[in-house]
Parts: sequence; C-alpha cells; structure tokens
Amino acid sequence: MKAAGSLQKQLVYGLTLGIVVLWLVATALSGLIVQNRLDDAFDDAMQGAAQRLLPLAVMDILNREEPLTQQRVAPLNALPGQVAYLVRDREGTILLQSRDADLTVFGPPTMQGFSTTPTHRLYGASALRDTLFLQVAEPLSYRRKAARDATFGLLLPLLLLVPASLLGVWLFVRFSLRSVRSYRRAVEARGVGDLSPIQTAPLPLEIRPSADAVNNLIDRLRRALETERRFTANSAHELRTPLAAALAQVQRLRHEAADGPVKERAAQIEASLRELARLAEKLMQLAKAEGGSVLAEVPQDLAMLLNHVVGDLQRVATVPIQLTLPPDGPVLSPIDADAFAILARNLIENALKYGAPGRPINVELTTDARLTVVNAGDVLDPAELAQLTERFVRGSGRAPGYGLGLAIVSTVATAARAELKLASPATDRADGFQASVQFPVAGM
Repeated sequence: MKAAGSLQKQLVYGLTLGIVVLWLVATALSGLIVQNRLDDAFDDAMQGAAQRLLPLAVMDILNREEPLTQQRVAPLNALPGQVAYLVRDREGTILLQSRDADLTVFGPPTMQGFSTTPTHRLYGASALRDTLFLQVAEPLSYRRKAARDATFGLLLPLLLLVPASLLGVWLFVRFSLRSVRSYRRAVEARGVGDLSPIQTAPLPLEIRPSADAVNNLIDRLRRALETERRFTANSAHELRTPLAAALAQVQRLRHEAADGPVKERAAQIEASLRELARLAEKLMQLAKAEGGSVLAEVPQDLAMLLNHVVGDLQRVATVPIQLTLPPDGPVLSPIDADAFAILARNLIENALKYGAPGRPINVELTTDARLTVVNAGDVLDPAELAQLTERFVRGSGRAPGYGLGLAIVSTVATAARAELKLASPATDRADGFQASVQFPVAGM
C-alpha cells in the first residue's frame, strides 16, 4: 500500500510546478510574439535603410566622370547587424556594393520587396524607372540571436520566481491549513480513553463534514462503551449472586448429607460451581479489558497497586511470592487501576499454576514501569509459546484452567499501549517461564 503523503507538501509542490509550467508556456508564446515583432522591426529598419541608401547611390553613380565600374564603399553605420547592400543595373552589372559583400547571398538583379533565403533576409528596391536596382541583405543569425536574447530575458526572472513561488505558496498553504493542523494536533493529543467531541468550527467547509462524522462516530462509540461497561458491571453482580447462593446451598447439602453417593455428588457439584465462578470472573475480566476502559485520566502508582495484588495472592498461594519494588518512590503510568490489577493478578496466577512445585515466584517492578513475573518449570516449545496469548489455549502443564489468563493479559496490554514479551527459558536461567510487560510511563 502506498504511504499517505502530506496535503501541504502536495499543494506546495503542485502549485509551484503549475506556476513554473504556466510561466514557461507564457515565455514560449511571448518568444514567438517577440520574434514576430523583431522581424517586423528589422524589416522596417532594412526598408528604411534601403530608402535612405538608394538616392545616395544614384547620385554617386550619376556623378561619376569615368565609365561605370564596380565600386566598393564602407557600410553605413545606420545599417543594423552586418547588413550588406548591392547596386546593379538591369543586366546585372554591379555598380556599387558594400565592403566584403558576399555576392552569393543576393537574389536576382531585378528583385523587389522582401525575400528570405536559408541564411539571409533580402530587400530590393529600384530607381530611375527600374534601371538601377538596390538589394540589402541581413543575416538571419543576427535576428535569431536577438530573439534568443529576448527569450532568455523572459526566462531569467524564472530563476528567482521558482524559490520565491515555493516560499510564497508554502506560506499561503500553511496559513490556509492552520485549522486542519490544529485539528490534527487535537486528535493526536487526546488519549485512548478520551471520547469527548472535537471542536470543528474553525475547519474549512470541505473538511468539516468529515470531522462532524468523526465526532458522531466517537459519540456512538462512547455510548456503546458505556452500555457495555454497565452490562459488564451488572452481569458480574447478577452472576456472582446466584452462583454464591447455589454454592452455599450445595455446601450446606454436602454438610448435612450422610456419607455416601449423595455427599460425593454434592462435592462434585460444589467443585463445578467453583470452576463456573472462576470462569465467570475470567470472562468478566476479559470483557472489561475489551471494553476500552483501560487507560486512566490520572496516572496510577503501579508500585502501590502491585503491592496490594501480591499481598492478596500471598495469603492463598502455596509457594512464596518474592516481590521486588523500586526503592525510590512511586512508578506512575496512565493505566486504569483495575485493569493493572487484572493484568498483574493473571500473570501471577499463571505462574502459580504452571510453576514448579515448591519453587518461589519472582515478581519485579522497575522504575521504568516494567513488570516481570518469573516462575521455575519446564522449557516451553517456541511454537507453543507463541500461542499462549490466544483464547482458551493452555500450556502443556497439568494445572487446571481455561486458557484465558494470558489472553486477558495480552488484551489489557494492547489496550494500554504496553508491550508484552514471553520467554522460555527465563532470562538468566536455564529453565522456567518469564512474562514481562513494559507499560508507558506518565509524562513520556
């Protein structure tokens, strides 16, 4: 998939390129117009020079005492760009010519008016009732050089126009998109748990409908999450109450029943109800993790929360839980307290279930908000390790469970923008299992 580009960059480059292309087209058209105007000006200059030169040539020829012979004279200063001229009679005899005049560039002796050869522009005129003929020849290279100089003169401002246009367009586009950038910063600045509407009044009319649609979507999402949270809380309460009542009745039945099949059946029902209560609790935790209420508006002290969780579990654990906390104050992270407690409890319970019997569980929280839980045990296969965060997937151990513990941990970590890593064997050990979660630190 092609990566998304910057609208501001596209507008700046596109508008600047458009200006340059239009300037080049305008320069090309202007060059053609200038060339036509230069041709007209040079033709007028040639015609004027010929009209001034012809009477002088006639007088010079008529005042000669010697027979009419060819005579060379220096070119007149009034003639432009190395213009050569030639005076001949009707038979083509050269009576007068400019110095270094190339006879091969001139046309027939009786030619009149303008004419063009591959190399020169010619103009002819006659005098004394078409007995004397004057031709003036101007190199086309001179005209082409003048046209090129004029065209380059038009292109020269483009060297300054390109950077000036780039800067000007960038400033204009940046000023025009200031409300869009403010909207983007407002979206980026808010956390995952902030579902309040975003101000759309300053946005352009073309973008405001999209922003309003996003606000409507956020509002529907907020209402859906609130409904799901209420349903989760009510379901947890409604499920726990009948399960606790049924468990109490079964325990009473088991206590009152005589030894025999009825008492054994009551014990089996009690065990099933306890498993059902634990399963309901796991499902409620998973629903809370998926409900979106994982991030908190106020940073929480992970050290204090972890100390409470480990304290509760140590009272029922059959193996020691060794807790290591940072010695220098709290560890703040923008995660909901209940969500962190669910994550930490599931990690430690997973270590208690699958850890080696009689071996302690190591729980550590560092100052950079990294929670690590390590237990002894067999080394897991890499393929099996990669599937442990999926739902209802259990390890190869013999401990009872539903395969939801690490799935809940993974869901909470993803929603909290934390990084979960599983390793077997554990770091700095030859066996065991290690789970570490790197939480975001408040203010970073």
